Amino acid sequence: MNKTKLSLISLLISGAVLAGCSSNSDQSAASTEKGQEETKTSEEVKETNTSETETEYAKFYFTADEGGSITKVNAATNEVDEIIEVEGTVHNVQVSPDGKMLGATVVPAMSHGGESQSEDNHGDDSHGGDAHGDASMEMNGKALFFDIETNELLKMVEVGNHPAHFVFTEDGKYALVTNTEDNNVSVIDMESFSITETVDTGKGPHGFRISADSKKAYIANMSEDSVSVVNLETMHEEKRITVGFTPVTTGITSDGKTLVATLNTENMLAIVNLETDEVEKVEVGKGPAQVYIDGKNQYAYVANQGTEDAPSNSVTVVDLASKAVTSTIETGKGAHGVVTSSDSKRLYVTNMFENTVTVIDTEQNKVIETIEVGNVPNGISIME
Repeated sequence: MNKTKLSLISLLISGAVLAGCSSNSDQSAASTEKGQEETKTSEEVKETNTSETETEYAKFYFTADEGGSITKVNAATNEVDEIIEVEGTVHNVQVSPDGKMLGATVVPAMSHGGESQSEDNHGDDSHGGDAHGDASMEMNGKALFFDIETNELLKMVEVGNHPAHFVFTEDGKYALVTNTEDNNVSVIDMESFSITETVDTGKGPHGFRISADSKKAYIANMSEDSVSVVNLETMHEEKRITVGFTPVTTGITSDGKTLVATLNTENMLAIVNLETDEVEKVEVGKGPAQVYIDGKNQYAYVANQGTEDAPSNSVTVVDLASKAVTSTIETGKGAHGVVTSSDSKRLYVTNMFENTVTVIDTEQNKVIETIEVGNVPNGISIME
């Protein structure tokens, strides 16, 4: 297993950017022309199977490890391909829409009393106030951009204090980073890799998703009871939707009609009709963290984290049409990040307090494998 060591501090000081079977073609001479047309060579079969495999299965998935790394896992084998070491707390990762780049948010490595600080016990309000002390004010967080094939660091952009989630717009024009302690979101232009806008949000902006048309971002404000709707054409907060206590992360259906938000301290999933802003709530597990809507807009998968002292270990499956729980799937302790494959047949969940990823067959709602990754895996993203 290869390891790539990256030093954010040295990058900051220097300003440097790292560029980072053979075919059974011996057909019988006596075969008829019709038989030859109906018979595929083994090479043709191989090519067909390879094409189907590439279409059906993801290539890699990536975990943001708070212990200071990004784990890259081969989705076909569920084996770790590489661990990319990063100086600081890696909070979130996302693959770009074209599959060529990986973005990540990093909180600088700080310590108090000689012990490094881990984050994301959402129910303990770890994102606010004194959870990280004044040390986080000494150095802004970073947005990192990696070449997804070579794992090389391409660019580093300084963002705000305590960056949380990282999301690319679907059109590839921008990358957005929520700055939890600054109550705003940094908008990074992907042509220049520079911050072109800083948009104010509610208190404690954290997890978010962007609409399929790249026009709006829906940002969960953890330190209040709202979701900020940011218009990405005007680059202003359009409105706030009251959803409930401690919203951690959001999800948005591809038609832009339904919004979901995990309510960590209520143990609920808020489902919002965006035409009326009407909110309905569905009870899920203890301490829900991230939520992901499948590609068919049928289910919302909620990872129930709990706390480190009282961890949850499940994913709740919510049918968005009936607004009812259809299944609860056992995972590892501290289920946090969640994502599905593009065909919605596989679900991947990070388990923060066991340093693993649970792989789930969504047709059976059954765990098929558990993979060891880096320390305290947080966010997760998939490369198709």
